[in-house]
Amino acid sequence: MTAGSTAPLFSIITPVYEPGLDVLSDTIASVRAQTFPDWEWILVDDCSPSPQVRETIRRAAAQDRRIRLVERETNGHIVAASNDALAVATGEFVVLLDHDDLLHEEALAKVAQMVLRTDDVDYLYTDEDKVDDEGTHYDEFFKPGWSPERLLGQMYTCHLSVVRRTLMVDLGGFRTGFDGSQDHDLVLRVTERARRIVHIPEILYHWRVVPGSTAGNAQAKPYAATAGMRAVQESLERRGIDGRARTSPLALGHYLVDRRLAPGTSVSIVIPTRGQDGIVWGERRTFVTETVRTALEHTSHADLEVVVVYDDPTPADVLDDLRRIAGSRLVLVPYHRAFNFSEKINVGVVHSRGSRVVLLNDDVHVISDGWLEQLVGPLDEPDVGMTGAKLYFGDGTIQHAGHRYTEGQFTHPYLGVPGTDPGRLGDLAISREVSGVTAACSALRRSVFDEIGGLSESLPVNFNDVDLSYKVRHAGLRIVWVAGCELYHFESRTRPRTIESWEHLDTMARWGRPGRDDYLPVL
Repeated sequence: MTAGSTAPLFSIITPVYEPGLDVLSDTIASVRAQTFPDWEWILVDDCSPSPQVRETIRRAAAQDRRIRLVERETNGHIVAASNDALAVATGEFVVLLDHDDLLHEEALAKVAQMVLRTDDVDYLYTDEDKVDDEGTHYDEFFKPGWSPERLLGQMYTCHLSVVRRTLMVDLGGFRTGFDGSQDHDLVLRVTERARRIVHIPEILYHWRVVPGSTAGNAQAKPYAATAGMRAVQESLERRGIDGRARTSPLALGHYLVDRRLAPGTSVSIVIPTRGQDGIVWGERRTFVTETVRTALEHTSHADLEVVVVYDDPTPADVLDDLRRIAGSRLVLVPYHRAFNFSEKINVGVVHSRGSRVVLLNDDVHVISDGWLEQLVGPLDEPDVGMTGAKLYFGDGTIQHAGHRYTEGQFTHPYLGVPGTDPGRLGDLAISREVSGVTAACSALRRSVFDEIGGLSESLPVNFNDVDLSYKVRHAGLRIVWVAGCELYHFESRTRPRTIESWEHLDTMARWGRPGRDDYLPVL
Protein backbone atom coordinates (compact mmCIF):
# COMPACT_ATOMS: atom_id res chain seq x y z
CA MET A 1 0.00 0.00 0.00
CA THR A 2 1.29 3.48 -0.85
CA ALA A 3 2.60 5.38 2.17
CA GLY A 4 -0.05 7.63 3.67
CA SER A 5 -2.86 6.08 1.62
CA THR A 6 -6.13 5.10 3.29
CA ALA A 7 -7.19 2.94 0.36
CA PRO A 8 -7.01 -0.84 0.84
CA LEU A 9 -4.37 -2.89 -0.90
CA PHE A 10 -6.98 -5.07 -2.61
CA SER A 11 -10.35 -4.40 -4.20
CA ILE A 12 -12.13 -7.69 -4.81
CA ILE A 13 -14.72 -7.29 -7.57
CA THR A 14 -17.53 -9.77 -8.16
CA PRO A 15 -20.39 -9.55 -10.65
CA VAL A 16 -23.41 -11.40 -9.26
CA TYR A 17 -26.33 -12.90 -11.10
CA GLU A 18 -28.69 -15.45 -9.55
CA PRO A 19 -26.24 -17.77 -7.81
CA GLY A 20 -27.49 -20.47 -5.49
CA LEU A 21 -27.84 -18.93 -2.07
CA ASP A 22 -25.82 -21.65 -0.36
CA VAL A 23 -23.07 -21.26 -2.97
CA LEU A 24 -23.04 -17.47 -2.58
CA SER A 25 -22.89 -17.84 1.19
CA ASP A 26 -19.87 -20.13 0.85
CA THR A 27 -18.15 -17.55 -1.37
CA ILE A 28 -18.84 -14.83 1.17
CA ALA A 29 -17.48 -17.01 3.97
CA SER A 30 -14.26 -17.69 2.05
CA VAL A 31 -13.60 -13.96 1.62
CA ARG A 32 -14.37 -13.10 5.21
CA ALA A 33 -12.02 -15.89 6.31
CA GLN A 34 -9.00 -14.22 4.68
CA THR A 35 -6.09 -13.89 7.07
CA PHE A 36 -4.99 -10.69 5.30
CA PRO A 37 -7.40 -7.92 6.36
CA ASP A 38 -6.57 -5.02 4.04
CA TRP A 39 -9.31 -5.42 1.41
CA GLU A 40 -12.64 -4.16 0.20
CA TRP A 41 -15.16 -6.29 -1.67
CA ILE A 42 -17.53 -4.82 -4.25
CA LEU A 43 -20.35 -7.10 -5.35
CA VAL A 44 -22.53 -5.87 -8.21
CA ASP A 45 -25.89 -7.57 -8.41
CA ASP A 46 -26.85 -7.61 -12.09
CA CYS A 47 -30.58 -7.47 -11.45
CA SER A 48 -30.93 -11.04 -10.16
CA PRO A 49 -34.56 -12.25 -10.33
CA SER A 50 -34.43 -13.57 -6.75
CA PRO A 51 -34.50 -10.79 -4.11
CA GLN A 52 -32.87 -13.23 -1.68
CA VAL A 53 -29.58 -12.76 -3.53
CA ARG A 54 -29.42 -9.07 -2.66
CA GLU A 55 -30.64 -9.75 0.87
CA THR A 56 -27.82 -12.26 1.39
CA ILE A 57 -25.24 -9.68 0.31
CA ARG A 58 -26.86 -6.92 2.41
CA ARG A 59 -26.62 -9.10 5.51
CA ALA A 60 -22.95 -9.76 4.79
CA ALA A 61 -22.31 -6.02 4.29
CA ALA A 62 -24.05 -5.26 7.60
CA GLN A 63 -21.72 -7.71 9.34
CA ASP A 64 -18.52 -6.51 7.60
CA ARG A 65 -18.03 -2.87 6.59
CA ARG A 66 -15.46 -3.93 3.94
CA ILE A 67 -18.27 -5.49 1.87
CA ARG A 68 -20.29 -3.26 -0.46
CA LEU A 69 -23.31 -4.05 -2.63
CA VAL A 70 -23.99 -2.18 -5.87
CA GLU A 71 -27.44 -2.87 -7.32
CA ARG A 72 -28.04 -2.52 -11.05
CA GLU A 73 -31.52 -1.54 -12.19
CA THR A 74 -31.22 -3.52 -15.43
CA ASN A 75 -29.41 -6.68 -16.41
CA GLY A 76 -26.27 -5.68 -18.31
CA HIS A 77 -24.40 -9.00 -18.19
CA ILE A 78 -20.97 -9.75 -16.78
CA VAL A 79 -18.92 -7.05 -18.52
CA ALA A 80 -21.21 -4.20 -17.49
CA ALA A 81 -21.48 -5.49 -13.92
CA SER A 82 -17.72 -5.95 -13.63
CA ASN A 83 -17.05 -2.44 -14.91
CA ASP A 84 -19.54 -1.05 -12.39
CA ALA A 85 -17.48 -2.70 -9.67
CA LEU A 86 -14.22 -1.38 -11.09
CA ALA A 87 -15.64 2.15 -11.23
CA VAL A 88 -16.01 2.32 -7.45
CA ALA A 89 -12.92 0.29 -6.52
CA THR A 90 -10.22 2.14 -4.59
CA GLY A 91 -7.58 -0.52 -3.91
CA GLU A 92 -4.11 -0.62 -5.44
CA PHE A 93 -4.89 -4.01 -6.92
CA VAL A 94 -8.07 -5.53 -8.29
CA VAL A 95 -8.82 -9.16 -7.41
CA LEU A 96 -11.18 -11.02 -9.76
CA LEU A 97 -13.59 -13.39 -7.99
CA ASP A 98 -16.65 -15.15 -9.42
CA HIS A 99 -19.84 -15.26 -7.36
CA ASP A 100 -19.76 -19.04 -6.90
CA ASP A 101 -16.07 -19.73 -6.26
CA LEU A 102 -13.89 -19.95 -3.16
CA LEU A 103 -10.66 -18.30 -2.06
CA HIS A 104 -8.10 -20.17 -0.02
CA GLU A 105 -7.89 -18.44 3.37
CA GLU A 106 -4.27 -17.44 2.67
CA ALA A 107 -4.96 -16.22 -0.88
CA LEU A 108 -4.74 -12.49 -0.26
CA ALA A 109 -1.90 -12.90 2.23
CA LYS A 110 0.22 -14.80 -0.29
CA VAL A 111 -0.47 -12.25 -3.02
CA ALA A 112 0.26 -9.37 -0.63
CA GLN A 113 3.66 -10.86 0.23
CA MET A 114 4.61 -10.85 -3.43
CA VAL A 115 3.16 -7.39 -4.10
CA LEU A 116 5.07 -5.85 -1.22
CA ARG A 117 8.27 -7.60 -2.36
CA THR A 118 8.13 -6.42 -6.01
CA ASP A 119 7.03 -2.82 -6.42
CA ASP A 120 6.82 -3.00 -10.23
CA VAL A 121 4.49 -5.99 -10.48
CA ASP A 122 1.33 -5.25 -12.47
CA TYR A 123 -0.23 -8.70 -12.80
CA LEU A 124 -0.19 -11.79 -10.60
CA TYR A 125 -1.82 -15.20 -11.00
CA THR A 126 -1.95 -18.35 -8.89
CA ASP A 127 -2.61 -22.05 -9.30
CA GLU A 128 -6.15 -23.35 -8.97
CA ASP A 129 -8.30 -26.45 -8.67
CA LYS A 130 -11.95 -27.40 -8.98
CA VAL A 131 -14.34 -28.38 -6.20
CA ASP A 132 -17.66 -30.25 -6.52
CA ASP A 133 -20.85 -30.11 -4.49
CA GLU A 134 -19.46 -32.65 -2.03
CA GLY A 135 -16.41 -30.52 -1.36
CA THR A 136 -14.04 -32.81 -3.25
CA HIS A 137 -11.08 -31.01 -4.83
CA TYR A 138 -9.78 -32.23 -8.20
CA ASP A 139 -8.25 -31.10 -11.54
CA GLU A 140 -5.42 -29.29 -9.84
CA PHE A 141 -3.86 -26.86 -12.30
CA PHE A 142 -0.24 -26.30 -11.38
CA LYS A 143 0.52 -23.61 -13.90
CA PRO A 144 3.69 -22.71 -15.75
CA GLY A 145 5.56 -19.51 -15.20
CA TRP A 146 4.73 -16.64 -17.54
CA SER A 147 3.91 -18.22 -20.93
CA PRO A 148 2.63 -15.73 -23.51
CA GLU A 149 2.20 -18.36 -26.25
CA ARG A 150 0.09 -20.49 -23.93
CA LEU A 151 -2.06 -17.47 -23.07
CA LEU A 152 -2.87 -17.08 -26.77
CA GLY A 153 -4.04 -20.70 -26.76
CA GLN A 154 -6.05 -20.69 -23.53
CA MET A 155 -6.91 -18.47 -20.59
CA TYR A 156 -4.53 -20.44 -18.39
CA THR A 157 -3.86 -17.73 -15.79
CA CYS A 158 -7.59 -17.30 -15.05
CA HIS A 159 -7.93 -17.98 -11.30
CA LEU A 160 -6.71 -16.22 -9.21
CA SER A 161 -5.99 -13.08 -11.26
CA VAL A 162 -4.84 -9.85 -9.60
CA VAL A 163 -4.27 -6.65 -11.63
CA ARG A 164 -2.86 -3.25 -10.70
CA ARG A 165 -5.94 -1.02 -10.68
CA THR A 166 -4.40 2.00 -12.41
CA LEU A 167 -3.33 -0.18 -15.35
CA MET A 168 -6.74 -1.82 -15.53
CA VAL A 169 -8.49 1.56 -15.54
CA ASP A 170 -6.08 2.94 -18.13
CA LEU A 171 -6.94 0.00 -20.40
CA GLY A 172 -10.65 0.73 -20.05
CA GLY A 173 -11.49 -2.25 -17.86
CA PHE A 174 -13.53 -5.03 -19.41
CA ARG A 175 -14.61 -4.60 -23.02
CA THR A 176 -18.17 -4.81 -24.26
CA GLY A 177 -18.76 -7.73 -26.60
CA PHE A 178 -16.37 -10.13 -24.87
CA ASP A 179 -18.83 -11.60 -22.36
CA GLY A 180 -17.78 -15.10 -21.37
CA SER A 181 -14.14 -14.42 -22.30
CA GLN A 182 -13.87 -10.98 -20.74
CA ASP A 183 -11.10 -12.15 -18.38
CA HIS A 184 -9.07 -13.60 -21.27
CA ASP A 185 -9.38 -10.39 -23.26
CA LEU A 186 -8.47 -8.29 -20.22
CA VAL A 187 -5.40 -10.33 -19.30
CA LEU A 188 -4.14 -10.36 -22.88
CA ARG A 189 -4.26 -6.56 -22.85
CA VAL A 190 -2.84 -6.28 -19.33
CA THR A 191 0.13 -8.54 -20.03
CA GLU A 192 0.97 -6.64 -23.20
CA ARG A 193 1.57 -3.59 -21.01
CA ALA A 194 2.60 -5.03 -17.64
CA ARG A 195 6.05 -4.20 -16.31
CA ARG A 196 6.29 -7.43 -14.34
CA ILE A 197 4.14 -10.57 -14.31
CA VAL A 198 4.34 -12.92 -11.34
CA HIS A 199 3.13 -16.49 -10.95
CA ILE A 200 2.51 -17.70 -7.40
CA PRO A 201 2.81 -21.52 -7.59
CA GLU A 202 0.20 -22.36 -4.96
CA ILE A 203 -3.45 -23.37 -5.24
CA LEU A 204 -5.19 -20.30 -3.82
CA TYR A 205 -8.46 -20.42 -5.78
CA HIS A 206 -11.11 -23.13 -5.87
CA TRP A 207 -13.33 -23.10 -8.96
CA ARG A 208 -16.77 -24.37 -8.02
CA VAL A 209 -18.40 -26.83 -10.43
CA VAL A 210 -22.08 -25.89 -10.46
CA PRO A 211 -24.80 -26.35 -13.14
CA GLY A 212 -24.18 -24.06 -16.11
CA SER A 213 -20.57 -23.44 -15.12
CA THR A 214 -17.74 -23.71 -17.67
CA ALA A 215 -15.74 -25.38 -14.90
CA GLY A 216 -17.84 -28.50 -15.36
CA ASN A 217 -18.79 -28.20 -19.03
CA ALA A 218 -16.92 -26.19 -21.65
CA GLN A 219 -20.02 -26.42 -23.90
CA ALA A 220 -22.10 -24.51 -21.35
CA LYS A 221 -21.22 -21.12 -22.86
CA PRO A 222 -20.33 -21.60 -26.54
CA TYR A 223 -20.47 -17.85 -27.12
CA ALA A 224 -17.48 -17.53 -24.80
CA ALA A 225 -15.27 -19.48 -27.23
CA THR A 226 -16.22 -17.14 -30.07
CA ALA A 227 -15.41 -14.10 -27.95
CA GLY A 228 -12.15 -15.70 -26.84
CA MET A 229 -11.00 -16.30 -30.40
CA ARG A 230 -11.72 -12.66 -31.23
CA ALA A 231 -9.75 -11.57 -28.16
CA VAL A 232 -6.76 -13.62 -29.33
CA GLN A 233 -7.01 -12.26 -32.88
CA GLU A 234 -7.05 -8.68 -31.66
CA SER A 235 -4.08 -9.41 -29.41
CA LEU A 236 -2.13 -10.65 -32.43
CA GLU A 237 -2.95 -7.47 -34.28
CA ARG A 238 -1.90 -5.25 -31.38
CA ARG A 239 1.38 -7.12 -31.07
CA GLY A 240 2.12 -6.95 -34.78
CA ILE A 241 2.03 -10.73 -35.23
CA ASP A 242 0.95 -11.68 -38.75
CA GLY A 243 -1.35 -14.58 -38.00
CA ARG A 244 -4.91 -15.86 -37.75
CA ALA A 245 -6.51 -17.30 -34.64
CA ARG A 246 -8.67 -20.39 -34.99
CA THR A 247 -10.36 -22.84 -32.65
CA SER A 248 -8.26 -25.85 -31.71
CA PRO A 249 -9.78 -29.02 -33.18
CA LEU A 250 -9.10 -30.84 -29.92
CA ALA A 251 -10.81 -28.60 -27.34
CA LEU A 252 -13.50 -25.90 -27.32
CA GLY A 253 -12.27 -22.65 -25.82
CA HIS A 254 -8.70 -23.39 -26.92
CA TYR A 255 -7.05 -21.70 -29.88
CA LEU A 256 -4.25 -22.12 -32.39
CA VAL A 257 -2.48 -19.32 -34.26
CA ASP A 258 -1.69 -19.84 -37.93
CA ARG A 259 1.26 -17.53 -38.51
CA ARG A 260 2.20 -16.19 -41.91
CA LEU A 261 5.82 -16.21 -42.99
CA ALA A 262 7.10 -13.17 -44.89
CA PRO A 263 7.95 -14.19 -48.49
CA GLY A 264 11.42 -12.67 -48.19
CA THR A 265 12.38 -14.84 -45.19
CA SER A 266 15.07 -17.27 -46.33
CA VAL A 267 14.77 -20.75 -44.82
CA SER A 268 17.24 -23.63 -44.91
CA ILE A 269 16.09 -27.15 -44.03
CA VAL A 270 19.08 -29.21 -42.86
CA ILE A 271 18.71 -33.00 -43.06
CA PRO A 272 21.43 -35.55 -42.16
CA THR A 273 21.07 -38.96 -43.87
CA ARG A 274 22.60 -42.24 -44.98
CA GLY A 275 19.87 -42.83 -47.55
CA GLN A 276 18.37 -45.84 -45.78
CA ASP A 277 15.06 -47.50 -46.51
CA GLY A 278 12.53 -49.54 -44.53
CA ILE A 279 8.93 -50.69 -44.26
CA VAL A 280 6.35 -48.09 -43.22
CA TRP A 281 2.60 -48.76 -43.28
CA GLY A 282 3.26 -52.00 -45.19
CA GLU A 283 5.31 -50.41 -47.96
CA ARG A 284 9.04 -49.98 -48.49
CA ARG A 285 10.24 -46.40 -48.67
CA THR A 286 13.49 -44.50 -48.84
CA PHE A 287 13.18 -42.31 -45.80
CA VAL A 288 15.01 -39.18 -46.85
CA THR A 289 13.29 -38.88 -50.22
CA GLU A 290 9.86 -39.13 -48.62
CA THR A 291 10.90 -36.62 -45.98
CA VAL A 292 11.93 -34.09 -48.63
CA ARG A 293 8.93 -34.82 -50.84
CA THR A 294 6.34 -34.34 -48.09
CA ALA A 295 8.17 -31.32 -46.66
CA LEU A 296 8.00 -29.53 -50.01
CA GLU A 297 4.45 -30.65 -50.80
CA HIS A 298 3.09 -29.12 -47.60
CA THR A 299 4.60 -25.64 -47.82
CA SER A 300 4.08 -22.77 -50.24
CA HIS A 301 7.11 -20.82 -49.03
CA ALA A 302 9.34 -20.01 -51.98
CA ASP A 303 12.61 -18.80 -50.46
CA LEU A 304 13.65 -22.26 -49.35
CA GLU A 305 16.61 -24.58 -49.72
CA VAL A 306 17.08 -28.20 -48.62
CA VAL A 307 20.57 -29.00 -47.36
CA VAL A 308 21.17 -32.76 -47.22
CA VAL A 309 24.30 -33.89 -45.40
CA TYR A 310 24.92 -37.43 -46.62
CA ASP A 311 27.28 -40.20 -45.52
CA ASP A 312 29.51 -42.06 -47.98
CA PRO A 313 27.26 -45.18 -48.03
CA THR A 314 24.30 -43.17 -49.35
CA PRO A 315 23.21 -44.84 -52.64
CA ALA A 316 23.70 -42.77 -55.78
CA ASP A 317 20.11 -43.34 -56.87
CA VAL A 318 18.89 -41.77 -53.63
CA LEU A 319 20.86 -38.63 -54.42
CA ASP A 320 19.42 -38.65 -57.94
CA ASP A 321 15.90 -38.90 -56.53
CA LEU A 322 16.60 -35.96 -54.22
CA ARG A 323 17.79 -33.88 -57.20
CA ARG A 324 14.58 -34.74 -59.05
CA ILE A 325 12.33 -33.91 -56.07
CA ALA A 326 14.01 -30.70 -54.84
CA GLY A 327 15.59 -29.42 -58.05
CA SER A 328 17.54 -26.21 -57.69
CA ARG A 329 16.59 -25.93 -54.02
CA LEU A 330 18.81 -28.91 -53.14
CA VAL A 331 22.26 -28.51 -51.62
CA LEU A 332 24.19 -31.78 -51.22
CA VAL A 333 26.98 -31.88 -48.64
CA PRO A 334 29.13 -35.03 -48.38
CA TYR A 335 30.16 -36.22 -44.91
CA HIS A 336 33.08 -38.64 -44.60
CA ARG A 337 33.38 -39.18 -40.84
CA ALA A 338 31.88 -41.60 -38.30
CA PHE A 339 28.26 -40.86 -37.37
CA ASN A 340 27.85 -37.71 -35.32
CA PHE A 341 24.40 -36.16 -35.61
CA SER A 342 25.50 -32.90 -34.00
CA GLU A 343 28.44 -32.44 -36.32
CA LYS A 344 26.37 -33.29 -39.39
CA ILE A 345 23.81 -30.65 -38.45
CA ASN A 346 26.53 -28.07 -37.77
CA VAL A 347 28.20 -28.84 -41.12
CA GLY A 348 24.85 -28.49 -42.88
CA VAL A 349 24.21 -25.10 -41.28
CA VAL A 350 27.66 -23.90 -42.38
CA HIS A 351 26.72 -24.78 -45.96
CA SER A 352 23.29 -23.12 -45.73
CA ARG A 353 22.26 -19.55 -46.51
CA GLY A 354 18.92 -19.13 -44.70
CA SER A 355 18.21 -16.62 -41.95
CA ARG A 356 16.03 -19.35 -40.44
CA VAL A 357 17.37 -22.87 -39.96
CA VAL A 358 15.12 -25.94 -39.71
CA LEU A 359 16.67 -29.10 -38.27
CA LEU A 360 14.93 -32.18 -39.65
CA ASN A 361 15.46 -35.91 -39.28
CA ASP A 362 15.44 -37.97 -42.47
CA ASP A 363 12.75 -40.31 -41.09
CA VAL A 364 9.77 -37.94 -40.84
CA HIS A 365 6.65 -37.52 -42.95
CA VAL A 366 4.99 -34.11 -43.00
CA ILE A 367 1.19 -34.15 -42.75
CA SER A 368 0.08 -30.55 -42.00
CA ASP A 369 -0.22 -27.92 -44.72
CA GLY A 370 1.83 -24.85 -43.94
CA TRP A 371 4.00 -26.82 -41.54
CA LEU A 372 7.09 -24.75 -42.36
CA GLU A 373 5.27 -21.45 -41.94
CA GLN A 374 3.88 -22.61 -38.60
CA LEU A 375 7.25 -23.84 -37.35
CA VAL A 376 9.28 -20.84 -38.46
CA GLY A 377 6.70 -18.07 -37.93
CA PRO A 378 7.10 -17.66 -34.14
CA LEU A 379 10.80 -16.89 -34.64
CA ASP A 380 9.80 -13.45 -35.90
CA GLU A 381 9.19 -12.60 -32.24
CA PRO A 382 12.59 -11.51 -30.90
CA ASP A 383 12.27 -13.37 -27.59
CA VAL A 384 11.48 -16.73 -29.25
CA GLY A 385 14.72 -18.60 -29.86
CA MET A 386 13.57 -22.05 -30.93
CA THR A 387 10.44 -23.93 -31.98
CA GLY A 388 9.47 -27.58 -32.24
CA ALA A 389 6.75 -29.68 -33.86
CA LYS A 390 4.04 -32.10 -32.82
CA LEU A 391 5.31 -35.54 -33.83
CA TYR A 392 3.41 -38.83 -34.05
CA PHE A 393 4.53 -42.41 -34.21
CA GLY A 394 3.35 -44.30 -37.28
CA ASP A 395 0.27 -45.50 -35.37
CA GLY A 396 -0.87 -41.93 -34.67
CA THR A 397 0.13 -41.79 -31.01
CA ILE A 398 2.21 -38.94 -29.60
CA GLN A 399 5.97 -39.16 -30.01
CA HIS A 400 6.87 -35.55 -29.23
CA ALA A 401 4.95 -32.80 -27.43
CA GLY A 402 7.96 -30.86 -26.19
CA HIS A 403 10.52 -31.90 -23.61
CA ARG A 404 9.94 -32.06 -19.86
CA TYR A 405 12.93 -31.78 -17.53
CA THR A 406 12.05 -32.94 -14.05
CA GLU A 407 13.28 -35.01 -11.13
CA GLY A 408 16.64 -35.70 -12.73
CA GLN A 409 15.17 -36.89 -16.02
CA PHE A 410 14.82 -35.52 -19.55
CA THR A 411 11.52 -36.91 -20.80
CA HIS A 412 8.90 -36.81 -23.54
CA PRO A 413 5.55 -35.98 -21.88
CA TYR A 414 2.44 -37.69 -23.25
CA LEU A 415 4.53 -40.29 -25.02
CA GLY A 416 2.24 -42.86 -26.65
CA VAL A 417 -1.13 -41.21 -25.89
CA PRO A 418 -3.62 -41.00 -28.79
CA GLY A 419 -3.05 -38.10 -31.14
CA THR A 420 -6.65 -36.99 -30.68
CA ASP A 421 -6.19 -36.55 -26.91
CA PRO A 422 -6.30 -32.86 -25.86
CA GLY A 423 -3.99 -33.62 -22.95
CA ARG A 424 -4.44 -32.72 -19.32
CA LEU A 425 -5.96 -29.23 -19.14
CA GLY A 426 -5.38 -28.70 -22.87
CA ASP A 427 -1.64 -29.38 -23.03
CA LEU A 428 -1.88 -31.08 -26.44
CA ALA A 429 -4.54 -28.79 -27.91
CA ILE A 430 -2.51 -25.58 -27.97
CA SER A 431 0.94 -24.24 -28.75
CA ARG A 432 2.89 -23.42 -25.60
CA GLU A 433 6.25 -22.70 -24.08
CA VAL A 434 8.33 -25.76 -23.18
CA SER A 435 11.67 -26.50 -21.57
CA GLY A 436 13.01 -28.01 -24.78
CA VAL A 437 12.20 -29.65 -28.11
CA THR A 438 13.61 -32.47 -30.15
CA ALA A 439 16.04 -31.77 -32.98
CA ALA A 440 14.06 -34.23 -35.11
CA CYS A 441 12.04 -31.20 -36.20
CA SER A 442 12.93 -27.79 -34.82
CA ALA A 443 13.72 -24.31 -36.05
CA LEU A 444 15.99 -21.47 -34.93
CA ARG A 445 17.04 -18.10 -36.21
CA ARG A 446 20.46 -18.53 -37.76
CA SER A 447 21.80 -15.76 -35.54
CA VAL A 448 20.71 -17.67 -32.42
CA PHE A 449 22.17 -20.94 -33.71
CA ASP A 450 25.51 -19.22 -34.32
CA GLU A 451 25.55 -17.28 -31.05
CA ILE A 452 24.97 -20.36 -28.89
CA GLY A 453 27.45 -22.47 -30.85
CA GLY A 454 25.09 -24.88 -32.57
CA LEU A 455 24.85 -28.47 -31.38
CA SER A 456 27.47 -29.87 -29.04
CA GLU A 457 29.59 -32.33 -31.02
CA SER A 458 30.67 -34.04 -27.80
CA LEU A 459 27.08 -35.36 -27.69
CA PRO A 460 27.03 -37.15 -31.07
CA VAL A 461 23.85 -39.19 -30.64
CA ASN A 462 21.59 -38.39 -27.68
CA PHE A 463 20.81 -35.35 -25.53
CA ASN A 464 22.31 -32.95 -28.07
CA ASP A 465 18.84 -31.41 -28.46
CA VAL A 466 18.45 -31.19 -24.67
CA ASP A 467 21.76 -29.38 -24.49
CA LEU A 468 20.73 -27.11 -27.38
CA SER A 469 17.45 -26.29 -25.63
CA TYR A 470 19.24 -25.41 -22.42
CA LYS A 471 21.56 -23.10 -24.36
CA VAL A 472 18.63 -21.33 -26.00
CA ARG A 473 16.90 -20.74 -22.68
CA HIS A 474 20.18 -19.75 -21.01
CA ALA A 475 20.31 -16.97 -23.60
CA GLY A 476 17.02 -15.70 -22.18
CA LEU A 477 14.86 -16.89 -25.08
CA ARG A 478 11.58 -18.79 -25.16
CA ILE A 479 11.11 -22.20 -26.77
CA VAL A 480 7.68 -22.76 -28.33
CA TRP A 481 6.14 -26.14 -29.14
CA VAL A 482 3.85 -25.62 -32.16
CA ALA A 483 0.75 -27.82 -31.99
CA GLY A 484 -0.31 -26.92 -35.54
CA CYS A 485 2.91 -28.24 -37.10
CA GLU A 486 2.34 -32.01 -37.41
CA LEU A 487 4.57 -34.77 -38.72
CA TYR A 488 5.00 -38.51 -38.37
CA HIS A 489 8.37 -39.55 -37.00
CA PHE A 490 9.40 -43.14 -37.64
CA GLU A 491 11.91 -43.06 -34.81
CA SER A 492 14.51 -45.85 -34.66
CA ARG A 493 13.73 -47.00 -38.20
CA THR A 494 17.02 -45.60 -39.56
CA ARG A 495 19.20 -46.21 -36.49
CA PRO A 496 18.66 -48.30 -33.34
CA ARG A 497 18.02 -46.02 -30.35
CA THR A 498 20.28 -46.73 -27.40
CA ILE A 499 21.11 -44.31 -24.61
CA GLU A 500 24.42 -44.49 -22.79
CA SER A 501 24.57 -43.49 -19.13
CA TRP A 502 27.47 -41.12 -19.79
CA GLU A 503 25.28 -39.04 -22.12
CA HIS A 504 22.75 -38.44 -19.34
CA LEU A 505 25.47 -37.73 -16.78
CA ASP A 506 27.31 -35.37 -19.13
CA THR A 507 24.16 -33.34 -19.71
CA MET A 508 23.53 -33.02 -15.98
CA ALA A 509 27.16 -32.06 -15.44
CA ARG A 510 26.62 -29.18 -17.86
CA TRP A 511 23.25 -27.95 -16.65
CA GLY A 512 22.58 -29.48 -13.26
CA ARG A 513 20.00 -31.98 -12.13
CA PRO A 514 16.53 -30.88 -13.26
CA GLY A 515 14.01 -30.52 -10.44
CA ARG A 516 10.56 -29.10 -11.21
CA ASP A 517 9.83 -28.45 -14.87
CA ASP A 518 9.13 -24.78 -15.52
CA TYR A 519 6.28 -25.38 -17.98
CA LEU A 520 4.78 -28.76 -17.12
CA PRO A 521 5.36 -28.97 -13.36
CA VAL A 522 2.75 -31.72 -12.91
CA LEU A 523 1.17 -34.18 -15.36
